[in-house]
Amino acid sequence: QVQLVESGGQLVQPGDSLRLSCVASDSTFSRYVMGWHRQAPGKEREFLAAITTSGDYQHYAGSVKGRFTISRDNAKNTVYLQMNSLKPEDTAVYYCAARRPIATLSLSRGYDYWGQGTQVTVSS
Repeated sequence: QVQLVESGGQLVQPGDSLRLSCVASDSTFSRYVMGWHRQAPGKEREFLAAITTSGDYQHYAGSVKGRFTISRDNAKNTVYLQMNSLKPEDTAVYYCAARRPIATLSLSRGYDYWGQGTQVTVSS
Protein backbone atom coordinates (compact mmCIF):
# COMPACT_ATOMS: atom_id res chain seq x y z
CA GLN A 1 0.00 0.00 0.00
CA VAL A 2 1.51 3.29 -1.06
CA GLN A 3 1.71 6.12 1.46
CA LEU A 4 1.53 9.69 0.26
CA VAL A 5 2.73 12.84 2.02
CA GLU A 6 1.89 16.29 0.69
CA SER A 7 3.77 19.47 1.46
CA GLY A 8 4.03 23.05 0.31
CA GLY A 9 0.71 24.47 1.39
CA GLN A 10 0.75 27.92 2.96
CA LEU A 11 -0.91 31.31 3.13
CA VAL A 12 -0.41 33.32 -0.06
CA GLN A 13 -1.86 36.44 -1.60
CA PRO A 14 -4.14 36.56 -4.65
CA GLY A 15 -2.11 36.36 -7.84
CA ASP A 16 0.74 34.48 -6.19
CA SER A 17 2.14 31.13 -7.31
CA LEU A 18 2.71 28.05 -5.21
CA ARG A 19 4.07 24.56 -5.84
CA LEU A 20 2.79 21.57 -3.92
CA SER A 21 4.74 18.34 -3.63
CA CYS A 22 3.65 14.82 -2.82
CA VAL A 23 6.17 12.10 -2.01
CA ALA A 24 5.23 8.44 -2.23
CA SER A 25 6.70 5.77 -0.01
CA ASP A 26 6.32 3.02 -2.54
CA SER A 27 9.21 2.20 -4.82
CA THR A 28 6.66 1.25 -7.47
CA PHE A 29 5.52 4.88 -7.70
CA SER A 30 6.04 4.91 -11.45
CA ARG A 31 3.28 2.32 -11.84
CA TYR A 32 0.61 4.63 -10.41
CA VAL A 33 -1.52 7.25 -12.04
CA MET A 34 -1.29 10.29 -9.80
CA GLY A 35 -3.87 12.97 -9.18
CA TRP A 36 -4.47 16.14 -7.21
CA HIS A 37 -7.78 17.00 -5.58
CA ARG A 38 -8.96 19.66 -3.17
CA GLN A 39 -11.72 20.18 -0.66
CA ALA A 40 -12.91 23.57 0.49
CA PRO A 41 -14.90 24.03 3.72
CA GLY A 42 -18.49 22.95 3.24
CA LYS A 43 -17.84 21.62 -0.25
CA GLU A 44 -17.29 18.21 -1.78
CA ARG A 45 -13.86 17.05 -2.77
CA GLU A 46 -12.99 18.24 -6.27
CA PHE A 47 -10.72 16.63 -8.85
CA LEU A 48 -8.07 19.01 -10.21
CA ALA A 49 -5.47 17.22 -12.28
CA ALA A 50 -4.02 13.82 -13.12
CA ILE A 51 -0.90 12.52 -14.79
CA THR A 52 -0.23 9.15 -16.36
CA THR A 53 2.45 6.78 -15.14
CA SER A 54 5.11 7.97 -17.56
CA GLY A 55 4.06 11.60 -17.31
CA ASP A 56 3.32 11.89 -20.99
CA TYR A 57 -0.32 12.89 -20.56
CA GLN A 58 -2.08 15.23 -18.16
CA HIS A 59 -5.76 15.83 -17.59
CA TYR A 60 -7.24 18.90 -15.90
CA ALA A 61 -10.51 20.08 -14.51
CA GLY A 62 -11.88 23.06 -16.35
CA SER A 63 -11.69 25.21 -13.23
CA VAL A 64 -7.88 25.05 -13.13
CA LYS A 65 -6.85 24.36 -16.72
CA GLY A 66 -4.31 26.94 -17.83
CA ARG A 67 -3.43 27.96 -14.25
CA PHE A 68 -2.34 24.67 -12.66
CA THR A 69 0.24 22.21 -13.97
CA ILE A 70 0.79 18.68 -12.76
CA SER A 71 4.13 16.97 -13.22
CA ARG A 72 6.02 14.04 -11.78
CA ASP A 73 9.56 12.86 -11.18
CA ASN A 74 9.56 9.08 -11.00
CA ALA A 75 13.19 9.01 -9.87
CA LYS A 76 12.16 10.98 -6.77
CA ASN A 77 8.78 9.27 -6.23
CA THR A 78 7.24 12.74 -6.32
CA VAL A 79 4.31 14.43 -8.02
CA TYR A 80 3.96 18.21 -8.14
CA LEU A 81 1.20 20.72 -8.61
CA GLN A 82 2.30 24.13 -9.82
CA MET A 83 -0.41 26.68 -9.12
CA ASN A 84 -0.31 30.12 -10.71
CA SER A 85 -2.56 33.17 -10.49
CA LEU A 86 -4.08 31.93 -7.27
CA LYS A 87 -7.51 33.21 -6.27
CA PRO A 88 -9.30 33.27 -2.92
CA GLU A 89 -11.60 30.54 -4.20
CA ASP A 90 -8.58 28.25 -4.50
CA THR A 91 -8.46 28.12 -0.71
CA ALA A 92 -8.82 24.47 0.30
CA VAL A 93 -7.06 21.41 1.60
CA TYR A 94 -5.17 19.87 -1.30
CA TYR A 95 -4.74 16.11 -1.55
CA CYS A 96 -2.66 13.92 -3.79
CA ALA A 97 -3.90 10.46 -4.66
CA ALA A 98 -2.74 7.36 -6.48
CA ARG A 99 -4.40 4.60 -8.44
CA ARG A 100 -3.51 1.82 -10.81
CA PRO A 101 -3.64 2.63 -14.52
CA ILE A 102 -6.94 1.33 -15.88
CA ALA A 103 -7.51 2.23 -19.49
CA THR A 104 -11.29 2.23 -19.28
CA LEU A 105 -11.44 4.44 -16.17
CA SER A 106 -11.41 8.21 -16.39
CA LEU A 107 -8.32 9.85 -14.94
CA SER A 108 -10.55 11.88 -12.64
CA ARG A 109 -11.89 8.82 -10.84
CA GLY A 110 -11.00 5.65 -8.98
CA TYR A 111 -8.21 6.75 -6.66
CA ASP A 112 -7.33 4.21 -4.01
CA TYR A 113 -4.63 5.88 -1.94
CA TRP A 114 -4.73 9.36 -0.45
CA GLY A 115 -2.41 11.66 1.41
CA GLN A 116 -3.35 13.58 4.54
CA GLY A 117 -3.65 16.88 2.72
CA THR A 118 -1.95 20.26 2.86
CA GLN A 119 -3.73 23.57 3.49
CA VAL A 120 -3.61 26.31 0.90
CA THR A 121 -5.07 29.66 1.87
CA VAL A 122 -5.30 32.52 -0.61
CA SER A 123 -6.08 35.79 1.10
CA SER A 124 -4.98 39.40 1.12
